[in-house]
Amino acid sequence: MQQQNIGAGQQAQQNIMPQPPNVITTKDHLYITDMLSWNLLAMKKAHFFAQQCQDQEVATALDQAGRMHHAHYQTILHHLQQQQQMPKGMQ
Repeated sequence: MQQQNIGAGQQAQQNIMPQPPNVITTKDHLYITDMLSWNLLAMKKAHFFAQQCQDQEVATALDQAGRMHHAHYQTILHHLQQQQQMPKGMQ
């Protein structure tokens, strides 16, 4: 059993790409859209519940979680915008 795990680990290491491909497949696009939606929804829920919370410590933790999801959302958008702004020859 242990040999099978070692073999699978070596195979996974061989398939690592040094750089992502320059195209986004339909499946990739749908996953990126999902990631944006998940982060936006999590940010909105954290903000809403932080506003409703009576315990200031819990409200602060929820606010921090909301800011984290907002940062992730912005990071994903930033990467997508950079990709769109690249000259055609560099993509």
